[in-house]
Amino acid sequence: MALILYADDEEKYRKMISLFLESDGHNVLTASNGRVALDIFNSRPDIKLVILDVMMPVMDGWKTLKAIRSISPVPVLMLTALNDAVHEVKGLQEGADDYIQKPFTGKVFLARVQAALRKNAQSEPEVLQSTTIRIDLTAHTILADSRPIEATPREFDLLAFLVRNPDIVLSRERILDRVWGFDYDGDPRTVDTHIKSLRAKLGKAGECIRTIRGMGYSFRTRMA
Repeated sequence: MALILYADDEEKYRKMISLFLESDGHNVLTASNGRVALDIFNSRPDIKLVILDVMMPVMDGWKTLKAIRSISPVPVLMLTALNDAVHEVKGLQEGADDYIQKPFTGKVFLARVQAALRKNAQSEPEVLQSTTIRIDLTAHTILADSRPIEATPREFDLLAFLVRNPDIVLSRERILDRVWGFDYDGDPRTVDTHIKSLRAKLGKAGECIRTIRGMGYSFRTRMA
């Protein structure tokens, strides 16, 4: 039903929760710390839910949550053995969608997961819209100034990522991680080539894609 990323340094919990989720029809990716979780998240734009244990080595749940929130509104559930209202409030204030304390029953856990997924499905836009560009994520079509644009799958994903992150400077490395995948080991200048191709196809609307010298690219919501 959904691709879910779960990070926890305790193997027994990774196995147990994976079984819970798989029994409910979901596909599960696991990580033993926040750094690995973030690498996986950057390589899989189809992840619909992230579950993070708070106490993890290398990068803890709080830092991982903050990193994910800087690039994505994907729902995040925080999982912890800390029975502390202060931590629960912190999780919600930092952008977590829910906070679940260990131990818990399978039924309660799955109910919270299903609630988060329903909320995400209701809020996830099927259309991305800027002043001059309209991207239909379901039909996989692009309109620029009401004109249909023929784009390759990679160009489509690249433009969608730019439009999802308006007025933010995006480095080539970040674009590569999110559009090409974290394991891409080719020339980072391929981003420049695809941007050039997109601009040519978009025509006047392509001026929304601004080059930030020495830093990367930014999608402007307003034309000068």
